[in-house]
Amino acid sequence: MKAQDEAAFRDYVTGRIERLRRTAYLLCHDWHTADDLVSVTLATLFRRRRRATELADLDAYTRRILLNTWLDERRRPWRREFTRERLPDGPAPPAAPGDEHGLLALLRTLPAHQRAVLVLRFYCDLSVDETAETLGLPTGTVKSQTSRGLEALRTVITEPGGRK
Repeated sequence: MKAQDEAAFRDYVTGRIERLRRTAYLLCHDWHTADDLVSVTLATLFRRRRRATELADLDAYTRRILLNTWLDERRRPWRREFTRERLPDGPAPPAAPGDEHGLLALLRTLPAHQRAVLVLRFYCDLSVDETAETLGLPTGTVKSQTSRGLEALRTVITEPGGRK
């Protein structure tokens, strides 16, 4: 790899790593897992750097790698098991800093694809077409997943005993 290419890759990563990390956190709700997802994403991007340099929208390509990495991690059997030292008997822990309204807890209630669509649409501020391209889905699916995800969030917020 040429020094110039390496410097360009380093500059690209430096400028986007925090946004990638926050996006990964919104998907998985764990900073350690988010860091792992970003690391795998950047390693994959580095391996594919020749193809990536020819793309018109490198950010969209990087987001696609991140989402595919996250979805792949969710399919692994060890991700389906959750161990606890003690069973929780009390109220849920307080919201994360900067999450006064419990938005992260609400996102956790959604299936993976709905969560991915809502994060891309409303956090990454992508259009329906950009989201569809990133996820490799038809635009109609993105629209329906967005609608279903928002409706599921409304249901959780307005159910008795829930937030209002």
